[in-house]
Amino acid sequence: MTTHPLKITGTHLADGRELIYFDDSADVLSGEVTRELTDPRDLPGSVTESEMRRDPLTGEWITYAAHRSNRTFMPPANENPLAPATPGHLPTEIPSTDYDVVVFENRFPSFSTRIAMPENPDDYDWQVDGEEIFLRRPAKARCEVVCFTPDSSKSFRDLPLSRIRTVIEAWRHRTEALSAIDGVIQVAPFENRGEEIGVTLQHPHGQIYSYPFVPPRSQRILEQAAAHRTATGRDLFDDILDAERRSGERIITETPHFTVFVPAAAKWPVEVMVVPNRAVGDFTGLTDEELDELPALLKHLYSAVDRYFEGVERTPYIAAWNQMPVQDRLTGEQERLRGEGRLHLQLFSLMRSPNRMKFLAGSESALGAWISDTTPERIAGRFREIWEDEQ
Repeated sequence: MTTHPLKITGTHLADGRELIYFDDSADVLSGEVTRELTDPRDLPGSVTESEMRRDPLTGEWITYAAHRSNRTFMPPANENPLAPATPGHLPTEIPSTDYDVVVFENRFPSFSTRIAMPENPDDYDWQVDGEEIFLRRPAKARCEVVCFTPDSSKSFRDLPLSRIRTVIEAWRHRTEALSAIDGVIQVAPFENRGEEIGVTLQHPHGQIYSYPFVPPRSQRILEQAAAHRTATGRDLFDDILDAERRSGERIITETPHFTVFVPAAAKWPVEVMVVPNRAVGDFTGLTDEELDELPALLKHLYSAVDRYFEGVERTPYIAAWNQMPVQDRLTGEQERLRGEGRLHLQLFSLMRSPNRMKFLAGSESALGAWISDTTPERIAGRFREIWEDEQ
């Protein structure tokens, strides 16, 4: 077991948004180097009008954040808002000239705690057009950006193990903090990478969304897990891992604390999951031993993803951590889902062959009926080839 030295320094940007440095460098830990805490920009206060509406046909909440249509899109290198501040260049979101890992509130958030509301909450229109069937709510939660490195040419796979551990510590720290926000139900760290995925900034970064509801995929997982426990008395994730081990067809690797495998019903052209071998709800529940083991496992996995397709240097992907909801916030029908679910990473790509993307057309987008162009066993076989080559 090791202890990961870390210095956490918080400040606020010119418009009031919070920014936090997570530093593991020796010169910062010793106090020889300090981070700049003052944002020199003249920015208006950060206020949004995000709202949610409930679809009466599906029961799902849809979020509307019209201000995001004007967010920064693929700026030139000298206007990169996620780079450290450089003398002679435009100020960025990070006031310091260097950083290890930094987290800050998104300037163009989908969910925000700074939503323009009437002075009297009773004046808020909780229904669309006054119709009871169309429920409306303020999209009150928080969205954050996580910059993995100051070097815009790098990727998550390129980070040293100590820096990946710092990113994990940031995820853990922010999971605890965001879960404490009134009304937040679930916290989800994720990364989008690649123009094909739709990223608007090329700098290596991820995001952390907190939601004032349980997102649909998480809701379905909780419901399946609860139904499985009712029917069998057992944990769904334990039974899935046991079944995958008995089969052996889709497991990529196992460690003392984690299993990496392609799900038996994988949807995406490339898809892999990382699941703790014991029931863990979120990052705050991981032990020191699990935290020590995870960086090397993730570095190996992300490197393998970038070798999956011949001739593709950087595979576009989405890497999303699914965490259990804040347990004491589940009410009504959801109370039966308390204690279900498990922390896990779902990493997938829409690329179906070198430089060719899978488009979600009629069956997938309109009806939600998925059709795959490959098989989970083929995906796992390719991953095992790559994995063994890197040993």
